[in-house]
Amino acid sequence: MAVFVALGAFLMTLAGGWTAQRVTDRRHLVLGLAGGLMLGVVGLDLLPEALEAAGTEVHGVPVALLLFVAGFLVAHLVERLLAARQAAHGAEEHDGRAPEVGLTAAAAMVGHSAMDGVAIGAAFQVGHGMGVAVALAVIAHDFADGFNTFTLTTVYGNARRRAVAMLVADAVAPVAGAASTLLFTIPEPLLGGYLGFFGGALLYLAAAEILPEAHHEHPARSTLLCTVAGAAFIWLVVGIAE
Repeated sequence: MAVFVALGAFLMTLAGGWTAQRVTDRRHLVLGLAGGLMLGVVGLDLLPEALEAAGTEVHGVPVALLLFVAGFLVAHLVERLLAARQAAHGAEEHDGRAPEVGLTAAAAMVGHSAMDGVAIGAAFQVGHGMGVAVALAVIAHDFADGFNTFTLTTVYGNARRRAVAMLVADAVAPVAGAASTLLFTIPEPLLGGYLGFFGGALLYLAAAEILPEAHHEHPARSTLLCTVAGAAFIWLVVGIAE
């Protein structure tokens, strides 16, 4: 049942990526919406789940928050190192951005989608009602995952075929994750730590890269409204799941 439900997440992820491809003439609106979706996923979904799952503290600070900060810093460090390496070798960059950063970020989205599938499978192990509730939340926000995966890959100058490949991988990931729960389960503290780390990295990309790019050439009110709408959409999804 969990694997069958995860197929809905597969379709929604592809739908999100397809939407991102179709609105290339409104790139600033796409980026504004993607930034809002990423901000909403981090603040309203990933971080609360991470704090709940990884409840231990280190020197008075929850482990999830420590890993959240670590994820933010690692994303910043990786981007700087990749950009410096490309500059040292005289390679072409896309508006000063290293394409590897986009691929790394998209790969992280794939990992997150796999964890979404694991969450569906684990919820169905608890009970049918719990499984359906979690599955609905995952299916709804996997549209945002597909949208963000394609956008993150292309905004850093990667070819369309790479973006499509990452999109397909992101769509398959929740199905594979749900199937994996038939074999093993991930300890809750470890899952919480991963969500915190990934949330920090995603926040860096949204705040330091995606949103500034969205407002760089088109500082329009419509772009800001798309950002707010993206965050509000995730709030709606989280509220329905609760």
